[in-house]
Amino acid sequence: MSNIQSHSYTDIPKLVAHRGYASRYPENTLAACEAALQAGACFIEIDIQLTADGVPVLHHDQNLYRTTGTEALISEISSRTLRTLDAGERQRLGDAGPVTPVPTLSEFVELLQSWPHVHAFIEIKEESLTTFGHEFVIQQILEVLAPVQPRCIPISYDAEVLRQIRAHGTWKIGWVIRTYDEDHRQQAQSLAPEFLICNYNKTGHEQLWPGPWQWVLYEITDAQLALQLHQRGAQLIETMAIGDLLQDTDLGNTGYRPQESD
Repeated sequence: MSNIQSHSYTDIPKLVAHRGYASRYPENTLAACEAALQAGACFIEIDIQLTADGVPVLHHDQNLYRTTGTEALISEISSRTLRTLDAGERQRLGDAGPVTPVPTLSEFVELLQSWPHVHAFIEIKEESLTTFGHEFVIQQILEVLAPVQPRCIPISYDAEVLRQIRAHGTWKIGWVIRTYDEDHRQQAQSLAPEFLICNYNKTGHEQLWPGPWQWVLYEITDAQLALQLHQRGAQLIETMAIGDLLQDTDLGNTGYRPQESD
């Protein structure tokens, strides 16, 4: 630990790669995920939508336009057609990068199996729940995640889908809250998720609600802000700039280091 400056490991938060290393790579792609893992991420967050034929894939928006330039709903095209699109986020990242397909959840699981120390937050998007129904979406996603189940945490804004997932076994869950208010606090106490997840801008300036959960706050790219939020009770900080924050000396170079862990 000689390279840690000013802070011990107990003083600094854990970092979560938000949609992979999304500040530098197309979000929710295998390239972004692998870059985050190579940078030292121990936690990664991805978003899941279902295609028309019910295949879980990594994608945040229901509409494909922002990432692929194609005006289409992901729930209305087949997984085979989706593979022909380039999710390289050309408007944001330019045309220089390679063609980047939307990956399937199965491909992500295969990647995760090569990184046994990594845990993944799997966000189940509400659009897919509305289109296909809770039971079908749960079945499709949990079946794919089964080989890495102990290291995966399904998360969602939809509390009901999380309750149903709890009934499927020993899954840890994370509830993403839209509003930091007393009503959501009471719901959180009833649901008792292992993780509570929120946009840090919504949480005010006081200590975060105590409970049986760990707090995950997003979207943070500044090390000092990450430390301030950690002091307020955020155990995990979600960032699209995972590689940059992992190398920041204020955060103690908290990434995975094989020479220390293996």
